[in-house]
Amino acid sequence: MDTTPATDFRRIFQIIDGNRKAVGDGFQVTSPMPGPRIRQLSPFLLIDHIGPMAIAPSEQPLGSPPHPHRGFETVTVMYQGVLAHRDTAGHAGNIGPGDVQWMTAGAGLLHEELYEKEFTRRGGTLEVVQLWVNMPQKDKMAPANYQDIPSAAIKTVPTADGKGSIRVIAGAYEGVRGPASTFSPLTMLDVHLSKGAEFTLSLPQDYNVGLYIVKGAVQLYDGRPTITKQLVVLGWNSPDMRLTATEDSIILVLAGEPIEEPLATYGPFVMNTNKELVQAIADYESGAMGTFAD
Repeated sequence: MDTTPATDFRRIFQIIDGNRKAVGDGFQVTSPMPGPRIRQLSPFLLIDHIGPMAIAPSEQPLGSPPHPHRGFETVTVMYQGVLAHRDTAGHAGNIGPGDVQWMTAGAGLLHEELYEKEFTRRGGTLEVVQLWVNMPQKDKMAPANYQDIPSAAIKTVPTADGKGSIRVIAGAYEGVRGPASTFSPLTMLDVHLSKGAEFTLSLPQDYNVGLYIVKGAVQLYDGRPTITKQLVVLGWNSPDMRLTATEDSIILVLAGEPIEEPLATYGPFVMNTNKELVQAIADYESGAMGTFAD
């Protein structure tokens, strides 16, 4: 058992329960962000946890119909089910269990996310976590881009006790680098722990760090318990945090160098000034972000 004094680990700022909402015409969502700690988790802006939800067999795919974005990136981490994506920058693809989709909205596009057709026909369980990641001011008008990251491309680091594994999606951890390309320094880890697993997670001390409990129950600093669909916002007093799984658990680790710039947001647009938001709305309404033929 790890006997390092608790004072040597990152302290907890806040544990946040998500708000429940409906998104599009087929997503049941829990969202702990945005919220009161959004500045303490920069560059991360939003967490939407879809499901787990039962999808009845159907011939009509549901989901999130075409909508615009500008000035940030969306990251979709699939746990169960299959989604189909397409956007007005010409990208399209399906994402299934273990896959990650990293979409750069940049200067702007429209995209849609629907249940994949075969998954819709047979039905099943859908569970997805989607994140919004801010972009630095100098990059906000970069061309739209799409990174399709299959599960097989994501390398895994075992925990020292052999009771868990760490999938490195972005950044680097223990010498393993994730496949995602990012605009600012960040680390994203998908941590899977068996009940009883205990280990110390080390990240740069000046990084903002949040732990989203996708599933299970985990004890953190000073024995504080956290459970499914809670977000833990941590401090900067140490590079290390201790995690002890009291159930089989999945934790999404969101860590990054904060983007210390003005933030102006309106719906699906994330810019630096209100003037830029007005321009984003005008560009969308004029069709400058593209249109779908059907």
